[in-house]
Amino acid sequence: MRTTPTLPMALPARILLLGSGELGKELTIAFQRLGCHVIAADSYPGAPAMQVAHESVVLDMTDGQALSSLLGRVHVDLVVPEVEAIATDELAAVERSGRARVVPNAFAVQATMDRQRIRALADSLSAVRTSAFRFASNVQELREALRHTGLPAFVKPTMSSSGHGQSRITSADQAEEAWERACTQARCHTGRVIVEEEINFDCEITLLTVRSWDPHQGRVVTGFCAPIGHRQEGGDYVESWQPAAVSDAALASARRMAREVTDALAVRGQGPCLGLFGVEFFVAGDEVWFSELSPRPHDTGMVTMASQDQSEFDLHVRAVLGMPVDTALKRPGASAVIMSTGAVEDARYFGVAQALASGAGVRIFGKPVTRADRRLGVALAHGEDVESARSCAFRAADLVTVAPAVASLDA
Repeated sequence: MRTTPTLPMALPARILLLGSGELGKELTIAFQRLGCHVIAADSYPGAPAMQVAHESVVLDMTDGQALSSLLGRVHVDLVVPEVEAIATDELAAVERSGRARVVPNAFAVQATMDRQRIRALADSLSAVRTSAFRFASNVQELREALRHTGLPAFVKPTMSSSGHGQSRITSADQAEEAWERACTQARCHTGRVIVEEEINFDCEITLLTVRSWDPHQGRVVTGFCAPIGHRQEGGDYVESWQPAAVSDAALASARRMAREVTDALAVRGQGPCLGLFGVEFFVAGDEVWFSELSPRPHDTGMVTMASQDQSEFDLHVRAVLGMPVDTALKRPGASAVIMSTGAVEDARYFGVAQALASGAGVRIFGKPVTRADRRLGVALAHGEDVESARSCAFRAADLVTVAPAVASLDA
């Protein structure tokens, strides 16, 4: 059953958040500022968003039966995915039933949570340029894909995020190792990987793209935040800044492609397809290649908590509720990730006061520290220019350390 929501939505709305990480935590707070009731779900208890939500549920969201049971017993207006590892067929079923609206729509979630679908969709659009790619279901197909993409190449799981399971390979002899890494480290193994040509780019950017309701025009309009630059290590972002320095021609190309892909998601799905999308591009001079898309706030977009009056979380919440949005950049900003150096039980954070005294903001996510290189928090800064903001954020993040609780006895 096709649903046509009345916009703006009446408040308070009831929200089911599927995924309760650091992005979900900020989304929950943004929803609550507008009086909404949030039920946060994730695979483990005490996840960051659960710490601030009205209610919480623990379940394996890749288990279709478990997710169907949850969707059947909660009464919500919106289902808001925050992670990739979800049994998305169940979201399509709840959307067809008209019991709740899936954000941005079920088709968009299904397509973007799976690299195979979103890359095939992007490749089918005449205005969108992608790198050479192939999909593979075994090691032999992976080797054959390398003949098309050339070397070096990247091998990635079709369902993952933050670099999990990703490999850069320079020889076909590394195919088996890359296949095993993708299978074992993916958020959810689908039995397939994507093999991508390596692009010799100057920078990577995230273009936060917002589809929102314009009551004056009586239709959905598309807006863009200033481009966000970011640096990765091991496929995971470690710092981001806004605005990224790209040419006017490159920015125009990125905006055109982002609009094309998000419009396609709206046309092929149900409902208005409202919300914020994190669209990633490779940029070399004036040339631009589409890379990936997430139908939700993006980790690199946390910089907007320092650079914009309405952060990416505010924008997503306002857009899905049919409220007015403002994507304007107010000041140059930067974010730098606070990482763990190892697994820690009963973790305590040190140096936060010094980081705050340096002029930066600090967000501690509240995650269990289960492994090295886990993203535990972020330092945020703004400045007169991007470089001063990056310097401040990076220094602040470096001041924060995590250690077992016993360390506090000697602090």
